[in-house]
Amino acid sequence: MEYGDSDSNTETALVRAAQAGDVTALALLLEEHRAGMRAVALSILGPGPDADDAVQDAVLVALRRIGDVREPAAVGAWLRMIVRNRCRALLRDARRLVPLDGRALVPQLETAAGPDELLDRHAMQDWVWEAIEQLSPALRLPLVLRHFSQQVTAYDQIAQVCGVPVGTVRSRLSQARTKLAEALAATAEAAHSDTRTRTAASWDDARDTLATAEAGGFGRVVAQRWTPDVALVYGGSRMGGSALITRAMDCDLAAGVRQRAVNVTAGRSLAVWEMAVTSPADDPEHCPPSAAWVMDLEGGRVARLRLFHPRPLAESVVEQRLAA
Repeated sequence: MEYGDSDSNTETALVRAAQAGDVTALALLLEEHRAGMRAVALSILGPGPDADDAVQDAVLVALRRIGDVREPAAVGAWLRMIVRNRCRALLRDARRLVPLDGRALVPQLETAAGPDELLDRHAMQDWVWEAIEQLSPALRLPLVLRHFSQQVTAYDQIAQVCGVPVGTVRSRLSQARTKLAEALAATAEAAHSDTRTRTAASWDDARDTLATAEAGGFGRVVAQRWTPDVALVYGGSRMGGSALITRAMDCDLAAGVRQRAVNVTAGRSLAVWEMAVTSPADDPEHCPPSAAWVMDLEGGRVARLRLFHPRPLAESVVEQRLAA
């Protein structure tokens, strides 16, 4: 398709082509509106790296959600709205304090959409995920958490999962976005795997893993579906292997803790399962109300598990669990 400047319907044509998977059309569309997007960021955040972050974040949101545009002629306003929302999120991150309790998270989790709706909402075009797979693990992880998780999106949270300073997270995200743009162009014409199918399979795996664990078979899941030398990582440090992972899960289940998957993101090399966590009625503070299983994959099997709670467990509780 050719996009002529004299064509009054150029923008509509670009939107329709981008929605059909035309990478060039999407790039042209974003470039056309980049100045307006940046002006919004500067008006809210002022000049500096935060404004650049907001625009870059908005570009990635647009990559994922261009199919949501119903009125192509209003795409500029749609893009500026995304920038405005990202700016507000950055301001919230800057003011963010670790909450004393996590009950504010519960309504969001309880009213979350079902797996099928979430799959439709978050599944990106296959070529976008293929480009993400080209990134190094150090760049891929913060990018996926920032843009495709629901509960692990703030810089300080990502820093805890990755075990690096917040400044390093910002630097890696900036590098990841730059390299992603290059990888998108490089993979645009390549054959891509089916992201929707992979994510649907990961949803099934999450539900089956939890059901099997509740039936007393979590050790069997770890032995069959995870690598023999799987590592449990907490705060960037290796805490143990399959025995510790199995023991921790079995102890929580015995105490009456239950988990339910509320969001799943999956690629060939990385999967993130976000959980709503229910503590027993007689011990409502046993666990935080949410958790994220961040899993590095090798040949489809879990090789490394990073556990993260948006409301962290007290250090004394962590030590007790590991010593149990």
